[in-house]
Amino acid sequence: MAYTIPNTCVQCGDCIPECPTGAIQMDENNEYWVEPGLCNSCEDIESGPQCVSSCSDSLPVPLPVKKGRYKAQPRVLNIHNLFADGHNNPIASSMVIWEACNLLAKGSVVPWQTNSNSQLYFEREVKQGKGKIEFRLTDNVRSDTPGIFSFSDAASTIESMDIRAACMHLIFAALVTNLERPWEQEFAIDNKQLEAYLGLNKRKDLSKATKLTLIKSLVQQPCKLLATIDWPRQGKIQSFSISEDRIWHLVAIENHFQEDSQGYKHLVGMTFRIKAGIWSKYFLNKQGYKKYVAYYQYGTLPKFLLTTVMTIWHQHEGAVRMMLWLLFKTKMGKQQRITIPKLMYVAYGEEKVRQDSLNRDRRKRLLRKFESDLEVLNHYQIKPVFDPVTYPTKIQPLWARLANIPDDAEEAMEFWIKDGCNETSITDAAPPGKWNLLMKARILHFELPSEWDKQISHWENKKQRKTRRQTRTQTTSSLSAEQISTARKRLGMSQRQLAQQLGKSQSWIRDIENSRFSVKPGDLTKLRKILELEE
Repeated sequence: MAYTIPNTCVQCGDCIPECPTGAIQMDENNEYWVEPGLCNSCEDIESGPQCVSSCSDSLPVPLPVKKGRYKAQPRVLNIHNLFADGHNNPIASSMVIWEACNLLAKGSVVPWQTNSNSQLYFEREVKQGKGKIEFRLTDNVRSDTPGIFSFSDAASTIESMDIRAACMHLIFAALVTNLERPWEQEFAIDNKQLEAYLGLNKRKDLSKATKLTLIKSLVQQPCKLLATIDWPRQGKIQSFSISEDRIWHLVAIENHFQEDSQGYKHLVGMTFRIKAGIWSKYFLNKQGYKKYVAYYQYGTLPKFLLTTVMTIWHQHEGAVRMMLWLLFKTKMGKQQRITIPKLMYVAYGEEKVRQDSLNRDRRKRLLRKFESDLEVLNHYQIKPVFDPVTYPTKIQPLWARLANIPDDAEEAMEFWIKDGCNETSITDAAPPGKWNLLMKARILHFELPSEWDKQISHWENKKQRKTRRQTRTQTTSSLSAEQISTARKRLGMSQRQLAQQLGKSQSWIRDIENSRFSVKPGDLTKLRKILELEE
């Protein structure tokens, strides 16, 4: 039974340091209360609740069971509901968001490193080492000046990371796409919306207090991630750096209570106010994108993915990690050839795959686990398409081979007769050296559910149309090497003189006139003006 602090409490605060679970907290009115989902009545301590024994008034007191249903109270939120079409919603998809999702999903599986201050961090290189993103963990989710976890505290936090927190991170990344200036604006979301998005509203086995505590924990975990970004120049967008800043700022948690006839307050809801970090000014900036000073990178979040992760996370963590990774990977295009070692690294971590590969029994267990996780993905309509050259039928999972059996009874009979007449059968054991063959195998791509695939196809078509327009523009407006050479000679200008006026080297002019490369659009206008050539 959980405990509660009645109105007779003098608010001295002596009980707070005595609570081993951190259940006693202070609300927005500076009054103490007990979060029922965290209070376990000190069941592991013989002397009973420590908060009661430390209080001269023998408070807190046992919280009686609430009678009747929880009454819904209207709450005004400045939030846009997700999945208006019932299927998808835009989502911020920059590398910062992708890597943060991977960290939350993998936890200790990620190869964290230790710096000179004995702090754990994870580094992701950008553009072949020209830039980087570093992630650390903060010890306070609410402070404006977050401190960095010590090694032991960071290691403990990483070990206890909940893979479901990656879903909360994705919800934040979807909600923030509805803001014009997300680095300045905040959004609010309450427990009811989160329960609906995560499918927790259907969990009748969980009490209200348990759901609220779980949601609060999942909300706080993404807010513990700090990012330091050194981004190189790309095209017209200049390089930039962001010093250590939160991915998500937890601005406030508003607790909602209902008081029963006996005067006891029951926690019935929570509202979370969140603001995106400075990363959004550079990677989710519509106006900046139009002015070539920032990016606006977004993808799509299928609704089914959240509920699927919440359903299978405990039994199939590897499948969940691959699913979350593919959410961002497919943004780069559906036809992505993925090697089997890469998929295994995503699902189980590079170090585990390498260690298990050295032991025959562990290697077999890992292989069975991998094929089982692929089957789970296939069950949820994320179907792997095996490369027939590097991933032939003989080393494919049994479930994939059995998928070729016809549904019709007569056709199935004929199939099995033919299979029995062959030298090898579809149910034969894997050939010797299957592991080594798999390390060279790859998957051509994944067939995706229709609502997910439709959106990606739309983006690919849009990208192709843009590329064709740019190609036509460059073709019609470019100058040939002969045109440049003829115009220069007509004006009696040497290569050196032309190079000086253009701000280039003489060898650059020589290479252009020898057709070694073409003039970029940025130099083309200036070159036309100097050579007195019309558009």
